[in-house]
Amino acid sequence: MNRTKELMKRFLNDECGADLIEYALVAAVLALSAVAAENSLTHSIGNEFNMITNKF
Repeated sequence: MNRTKELMKRFLNDECGADLIEYALVAAVLALSAVAAENSLTHSIGNEFNMITNKF
């Protein structure tokens, strides 16, 4: 039983995967903001092309 407690303590104090999870969250936020920016830019660029087409 003492060995099980020791293993549980070591497992709970182990932070080896914490950095990986943080990097994954940062990458997810960057991906979401890139998608949001793409949607905004798509409409802006489309409007610019329409204005240029109408001037011709």
